[in-house]
Amino acid sequence: MTKMNGLLKIAGSALLLCFASVDLCAERLVLVHTNDTHSQIDPTDKGLGGIQRRKVLIDSIRSEHPDMLLIDAGDAVQGTLFFTLYGGEVEMKMMNELGYDYAILGNHDFDNGMEALSKNLKESKSQWLSTNYDVEGSAIEPFIKPYAIREIGGKKIGIIGLNLDPEGMISEGNYDEVKYMDAIKAANATAWHMKHNEKVDLVVAVTHLGYEGVSPSDREVAAASEDIDVILGGHSHTFIKPGSGQEWVENVVGSPVLVVQNGKSGQSVSEVSIDLDSVGVKLPEYKQIPVDDRLDARVDHRLDSILEPYRHGVDEMMGKKIGRSVAELSNQEVPLLNFLSDFCLEEAGKLTGGKVDLALMNKGGIRRGLPKGDITQGQIIMMQPFDNRIVVEEIKGSDLAEAFDVMASRGGDGVSRGVEAIYDPVSKKCTLIMVNGAPLDPERIYKIATIDYLANGGDYMKPLTRGKQIAKSDRVVYADLIDYIKRIKKVKPSTETRMRVL
Repeated sequence: MTKMNGLLKIAGSALLLCFASVDLCAERLVLVHTNDTHSQIDPTDKGLGGIQRRKVLIDSIRSEHPDMLLIDAGDAVQGTLFFTLYGGEVEMKMMNELGYDYAILGNHDFDNGMEALSKNLKESKSQWLSTNYDVEGSAIEPFIKPYAIREIGGKKIGIIGLNLDPEGMISEGNYDEVKYMDAIKAANATAWHMKHNEKVDLVVAVTHLGYEGVSPSDREVAAASEDIDVILGGHSHTFIKPGSGQEWVENVVGSPVLVVQNGKSGQSVSEVSIDLDSVGVKLPEYKQIPVDDRLDARVDHRLDSILEPYRHGVDEMMGKKIGRSVAELSNQEVPLLNFLSDFCLEEAGKLTGGKVDLALMNKGGIRRGLPKGDITQGQIIMMQPFDNRIVVEEIKGSDLAEAFDVMASRGGDGVSRGVEAIYDPVSKKCTLIMVNGAPLDPERIYKIATIDYLANGGDYMKPLTRGKQIAKSDRVVYADLIDYIKRIKKVKPSTETRMRVL
């Protein structure tokens, strides 16, 4: 049995003792955690989530545990028309109504720039935390603290916030005066200070880093830590199921750290319960609670009156039909990627009035799928909600090959018709790139289409910054896309896998 398994067994036995004697569990901390809710005010197309249902759950838990802490791990905004039209105002009002105690910034909180973010934070009643962003001199400085300490039942709880490196993820100009500091170093130094100088009993790290596959990830933070007890994560939209084993990471002194995350769109919430008298001996209890229609009979209709002024604009856009799709298209699958890449290629041809070799689109920018049947204007805006524009640039083949390797490192992205790429999942590099029937020539200058976010190095596409921009649409992508669908009337994308594993 490994050291971790032994610790889990001992801690599990202690938990059974705890259930057997109420006296042994006198001081309990209950944390309710959400992440990446992405403006999902109403339930999703699949009937899950919804802010009013979430309030039912939170009110229920709070009635049983009045000292409960409600915490959000970032990206409460961006993803539905409520953000597109109202810029975060609705989300801040709803977070206030639900009574969030603490929150951290996600990368999408910066989507409209620092002035807009500052306006949102000013309206928030939550305490916003960032341990590894130096915000001195920035527009958001008045609203951010490096950590918080909360006393509950005679015990002190330390809370830190860890954010991702904005370079390569947040558009340049949207995070002015915010300086990134190493997340692991900041986490360890602050957690040590709280445990040893502030004498806290428990340290909770609220993160918007991602569970794994990026660096630093939640798993890396946990493994490198000594004083962090619980990580409430976000960003990667990972659904960490209780009991799966994914939720435990051994730290540098061999103790298990609980790491939790809820997928996205507010379809579930995490509830973590901790016996504060036995931190480090008894494991926290962790469960995920689905947010679904069983809660509808108990919703607080007072929220309706708050949301009503915002619904007209949302409903109007969702009611405008612009075309039809021959099949349901998932934002996680190839056909929709192909459709958007081919659309980008055609629009680029119009911009330049000549031939464009290929188009690149990132799958991370596709925020939802499309249903079979009627497509509405609102659905297209939610699918491509960002303030991006189609650009055309000239780029050397060797730099383009590097961009393909970046796409390979995340499992492939969208490429237009006539392109075939094969990549090795181990090295995460392309072994073959064919463009219109010919191998990619490292010395040739190619004319490519993409969006300005990628051309400027977003989503880690730094190789594209070496290209020379020769054309740019004067409209956002969703405006061009809406007109395109109106013109073609029927969406019937290719199902070929253009970028595939070796």
